[in-house]
Amino acid sequence: MSARQRWLAAAACALLAACAADKPKPTPLAPVAAQIAGRLAWSARLDSLKYSPRIVAVAGLFVAAGSDGTVLALDASTGAERWRGSAGTAVAAGVGSDGRFAAIVSPDNELVVLDQGRIVWKAGLKSRTTTAPLVAGERVFVMGVDRAVHAYDALDGRHLWSLQRAGEALTLSQPGLLAPFKDTLLVGQGAQLLGLDPLRGSVRWEATLASPRGTNEVERLADLVGPPVRVGDRVCARAFQAAVACADAQAGRTLWTRQAGGVQGLGGDAELLFGADATDRVSAWRAGSGEVAWTNESLLYRGLSAPLALGKSVVLGDVEGQVHFLDRASGQVQLRLPTDGSAVVAPPAASGNTVLVATRNGGLYAFRPE
Repeated sequence: MSARQRWLAAAACALLAACAADKPKPTPLAPVAAQIAGRLAWSARLDSLKYSPRIVAVAGLFVAAGSDGTVLALDASTGAERWRGSAGTAVAAGVGSDGRFAAIVSPDNELVVLDQGRIVWKAGLKSRTTTAPLVAGERVFVMGVDRAVHAYDALDGRHLWSLQRAGEALTLSQPGLLAPFKDTLLVGQGAQLLGLDPLRGSVRWEATLASPRGTNEVERLADLVGPPVRVGDRVCARAFQAAVACADAQAGRTLWTRQAGGVQGLGGDAELLFGADATDRVSAWRAGSGEVAWTNESLLYRGLSAPLALGKSVVLGDVEGQVHFLDRASGQVQLRLPTDGSAVVAPPAASGNTVLVATRNGGLYAFRPE
């Protein structure tokens, strides 16, 4: 990293830290008259989650990793442990999994891949990584904070290809966008959504999801952040503090983009997208046009997670470990359920009618709305 890049990174950190320091206290929660039933189905525990974790829901399992390197695969219905392993190192990014293979990245930039809990190979990476690896099609894909993308054979760790494009002078250190779409790998590169050939790493198409504005690199920072929302051929994502947008990933073109602040990923379904802005105002946008359908300001400054669309509800966790269920049609609070009092730090994940949230203290809480 050049001196200029280090200065820009420091400026961005200072800006974000200042914003956090000036942030008002969380809005007190008003009593909720439950509109739906819901209960804790089961719970489990990992070591504390000191990084930006991801929970993977795949093949009836939830896969998660603790800061100490413990990787768990739990039955989504019962919470029963299907397999457990250790990466033998702390975790800086993860977890990615297809149910069999699981991948994490260590603070020392080492990619570690496990097969049902047993380490099968490791590979050194050239840049720091905060985005969870993606495991799909017997390949492991990794994206560094420099937005370089690398592909490995999941079976033996053979390096398959790398893609390094001339990028922005400054990129986010929070998780970016790395996701599958049919036979295409979706990658966020600044405000661009790229569709890559996962076999060769070549670019099939690119779509611009935001138009960065500002007088310097910090103000123009508009990286795409995960998780995205995919319904059919439509893929929608947030550009950091800039926009919410959707693209046709089959045709490789932008459908619409709307200016909208916010730093967390989106949730959504075929009709509506959901997300919180920098003040934690929750909004719903119509997926076909980007028109705002509703907003909810009852959870301001509560440090909301990325949302999850689950049936007739939108599920978000907050900084005090509360899990909020909002009516997807109106945004009104339907239900609130507690965890362990520490912040919800991963986007909620769903398998069937079970939703799992993870807290900073390492709690895994599976809820079942009814």
